[in-house]
Formats: sequence, C-alpha cells, structure tokens
Amino acid sequence: MTLLTYEIFYTVAQEKSFQKAAKILNMTPAAISHAISSMEKELGFSLFIRNKNGTVLTSNGEAIYPHILDILNSNEYLLQSVAQLKGLRSGTIKVGCFNSVCTAWMPAIMTAFREEYPEITVKIFQGTYTDVEEWLKNGTIDVGFLSESCTRDFFYTPIYKDQLLCLTPKNFPVANPDFISIDELENQAFVFQREACDTDVQAFLDKYHISIKTNHHVIDDQSTVALIEAGMGIGIMPEILVKKMRSNINSYALHPAEYRTICLATTHPHIMSPAVNRFIKFVNNMDLENLNP
Repeated sequence: MTLLTYEIFYTVAQEKSFQKAAKILNMTPAAISHAISSMEKELGFSLFIRNKNGTVLTSNGEAIYPHILDILNSNEYLLQSVAQLKGLRSGTIKVGCFNSVCTAWMPAIMTAFREEYPEITVKIFQGTYTDVEEWLKNGTIDVGFLSESCTRDFFYTPIYKDQLLCLTPKNFPVANPDFISIDELENQAFVFQREACDTDVQAFLDKYHISIKTNHHVIDDQSTVALIEAGMGIGIMPEILVKKMRSNINSYALHPAEYRTICLATTHPHIMSPAVNRFIKFVNNMDLENLNP
C-alpha cells in the first residue's frame, strides 16, 4: 500500500462518499473504488459499507483509521522537516478552537500569522470543548485551544487567564454596580449552554454549590447573549467574548473573581511539524489581551 492509498482511504472516510473523495483528490470514482478494493483485498477485510448516512467505515475500518492517520501525519511531519532543512517556510496546520476563541481571537491570529508565514496553510475546526478533545485524540487536528479544565489527556501550554463575567439584562437589580456576589446568583433564571460548551461555567456553579433555574439550553455564545438581552435570564461568559460584544446588556465581575485558563494543547509534542511549532510559538508571543480583529 502507498501513501496515496492511505490518502484515498482517509478522504473517503472523511467525506463518506467515493464521488466527493474523487473530486477532492482529482481522480475518477472508478480509481477511488479500485484503490479501496485493492486495499481491502490486501488487508483481508471490508473497510466501508453503504447506509443511509453514506459510505461509512466498518468496525475494522474504524480500527485502522487512527493508524492510517498517524502515517499521513508522520509523512506531513517528514515533508515539513525537509522543507525546514531547505530553509522553506511551508506546511499545513489544523487548529481546533471553541466558540469564544474562534470569535474573539482567530481573525486577528490568522491575519497576523498569514502575514508572517504566507506559505503555511492554517485550517480551522470550530467546535465545543468536547469536539476539540476528540479531534486531538483522533488526529483530526494538530493543536487545539482548550480550557485547562479539559487538558488532562494532553500536553498543554497555558496562554491566557480569562475572567468569567456575569451578564444580565439592563433592568436586572444588583447590590453593587461594580460586581455581583455569589449569593446574588442563587436560584436565578440562567441561560445555560450545554455542558460540552460550558464546562467552566458548570465547574463554577458546582464549586459554590449554586442552584439555578433554567429553561434555555443553547449551544453558542451568540444565542446566550440574545436570550439574556431579551430578559430570559442571566448568564456567565468569558471576558474575551464580552469585550467584543455590542449588545444592550450589563456585565459584572464576579465576587470573588473567577477565571478560566486557556491553553494550547497537543498529543505528541516531540513529533510536531515545524509549521505547528511555529504556530504555537507565534501565538505564545502575541499580546492576546489587546488583540484587534
């Protein structure tokens, strides 16, 4: 089997379609089908089945998928290492990030990084904390932005301490105009994101044993803000996102203050490609406090 065979297998698995894989790889569907059939014959078992969701991996296909991905990633690492020896600045980086980082930071990071390294391609994968964790584990991404609360299975570098703020409708009564106390949150109506999106907020509520009422479970920051603005409840959100908002709501520091630590996480720091290493160092050296889009 060749690297091209592995790339065909990976692309079909990603796209769930021989036709789409053929288009991406600039090959004919017949050539894709022949390559997969040859691979299955050599391995001695089927790799794909067709169902209502398209062409999906069999259990055997799922078993070898991470190994194929390791081979492709190792080849990318080799190519980039050779490029580095030749003095070139090229490569591909796959970056995972959660919503607030994607909204508040990635436009500025991407613009600045592209100016410095125009030959390096950066692909962004946006999802929840859980998505980024899974993408790191299965090799979909090279590096991921994660809260420190989600980094137990990874190597990581803390890059930013992000304060958690309480967002309220304009008419919400507070005892102090500068902050909101933990006691004031008890039994309030909350606009709450699913746990996969809001691990830090759930940890904060658990830490202080705060009981809340909520009828609204959303999956993104924009929906949270819109519902708070409409008077549906209050919420806890990170400062990096609040600073970028243009909404008719109030924000207060919590008392005592609470933070989440944002990190860059990887699975194999010893074999990271030169391009990934450059990206991590570049982000580490940025003034994240004062990023402009």
